[in-house]
Amino acid sequence: MSDVIKLLPDSVANQIAAGEVIQRPASVIKELVENAIDAHATNIQIILKDAGRTLIQIIDNGCGMSDTDARLAFERHSTSKIRSAEDLFSLRTMGFRGEALASIAAIAQLELRTRRAEDELGTKIVINGSKCESQEPDMCPKGSNFQIKNLFYNVPARRKFLKSNQVELSNIIKEFEKLALVNNNVDFTLMHNGAVMYKLQGGSFLQRITNLLGRSIEGNLIPVNIDTSIVKISGYIGKPSAARKRNYLQYLFVNERYMRHPYFHKAILSSYSQLIPDDEQPNYFLRFDVDPESIDVNIHPTKTEIKFENEMPIWQILSAGVKEALGRFSETPSIEFDVEDAPEIPAYTPNTSVARPEINVDKSYNPFVQGSRSQHTVTTNWDELYKNFEKKKSSALQDITDNSSIDIPELPVDDDTNVRNVFDNEVHQQSVYIQLKGKYILASITSGLMIIDQHRAHVRVLFDQYMSKMEGTSLSSQTVLFPEVLHLTNSQNVVLNEIMPDLELMGFTLASLGGSDWSINSIPAGFDTLSHVTDTLIQVIDSVENGGESIKTKVHEHIALNVARSAALPYGRTLNQEEMDKLVADLLRLPEPNYTPDGKNVINTITFEQISKLF
Repeated sequence: MSDVIKLLPDSVANQIAAGEVIQRPASVIKELVENAIDAHATNIQIILKDAGRTLIQIIDNGCGMSDTDARLAFERHSTSKIRSAEDLFSLRTMGFRGEALASIAAIAQLELRTRRAEDELGTKIVINGSKCESQEPDMCPKGSNFQIKNLFYNVPARRKFLKSNQVELSNIIKEFEKLALVNNNVDFTLMHNGAVMYKLQGGSFLQRITNLLGRSIEGNLIPVNIDTSIVKISGYIGKPSAARKRNYLQYLFVNERYMRHPYFHKAILSSYSQLIPDDEQPNYFLRFDVDPESIDVNIHPTKTEIKFENEMPIWQILSAGVKEALGRFSETPSIEFDVEDAPEIPAYTPNTSVARPEINVDKSYNPFVQGSRSQHTVTTNWDELYKNFEKKKSSALQDITDNSSIDIPELPVDDDTNVRNVFDNEVHQQSVYIQLKGKYILASITSGLMIIDQHRAHVRVLFDQYMSKMEGTSLSSQTVLFPEVLHLTNSQNVVLNEIMPDLELMGFTLASLGGSDWSINSIPAGFDTLSHVTDTLIQVIDSVENGGESIKTKVHEHIALNVARSAALPYGRTLNQEEMDKLVADLLRLPEPNYTPDGKNVINTITFEQISKLF
């Protein structure tokens, strides 16, 4: 039997590595911008076409590369950041594995122009699918200029799984915000299809936060400065009054690298205990500075999960520092009296006579003595007072019956024939339902007892109605008397523009207020409060960002489901027989009445055998 294990060619190995390192256009931008920062660039330009599908161009003024280094940089595991395994534990650079450029070159058409400051001529390299097609001298400015064209052109399966341009652009903006926040001394420019989206000048950390996320956030930030032998923590946390249920802004950085750390996130939340509701989250922008030897960044391909050697002490330091900052900048107002231009109020002293108006007092009047004052008489005949306050029960009921225009039907007494079964393929003239605790509808069927969750049943009915009307027909909407303002992040704003036509079909009317703020002017008929509308819209946007390959279908499903949830009958709502009969009839006409669109049970049946076992 011949040998079956073969050594993979470098081009195939690079494509496999690209599956971990390069997942979407945002991954390319992350890797190249981090390389530019490692090259000490102070100005970085990002130019996109079609959300990075057609072109990603990164221009920086870093140190550049020689012609030899430029060619060697695209080989696997070639790097200038480390020389041995020990260097992994003293890293101060963003990159170190030497996989990014090789992975990008394996799944795109790449062109690089680069020059060092001491060289008169730079070099130009063209690579297609890991194959170097040409390298020649080139006149170019100091730094590097990467052009990545037709991403995943030779991996059609990966390209097919890319989402719409608006969703991919939203992910690029999220990655751009992380890079721009921590590198606040670097000038950044982001352009998409010829339009400038961001142009940021270097400055303080607070200036970068406000330039990226809006100046309105500045007044809601509290500075944090912690300096210990283990860790230095600086940055800002949000005031408790600025906590949000959604769209909260939470960023953690360690040694100028973005990280996700649930353990430290919990430490911050514990500091806000009793200050914010349980369903809200605080904003925070915190930077950790630790000894590189005490952390391990080489545990995840994206290098966003960091392992700390001193997690417990840092947790305690972080929690105490956040609590101290919240206490130092308490929002409790102090009592201060404004004495300027205040009127003078005379104070009483025994030696000062104050003029008082004369009051005539009738000293002969005694309220406990009858006849002390002729105009005041005391009634002691209580029978006379309450003479007309009592009536016989029969006469009172008779008066109500005579004056009432309501027809009260006669109810049958213990007649089982009036309790009809409308299920199991039997049709009867009348059905009787029982509502339990304002939540369930009970009905007798041939096999036993049917229990229907009224809220979920209505969700199922409304969802199918909305989905059937999403094919180009607008649903009815209601105008809002006092429009609600919808605050979005920059990435969410991009997605909203894409799904706006679908929202209009559902009955939403939104008007731009500038930036990422929108006014909700009309909503679908059936919403109880505007707070449900804002939550629904944000849920839809988040779902589209993380949805599947068919964006239009996902948008329709998420919008229809969220609108149905908000407009459905709430728990505790009392229903009459006609309302219950219509709801059950509409439910049973559906092809899938047993489950909600998200898989929750709507109908349960208890058989007579199960009931008999209870007795």
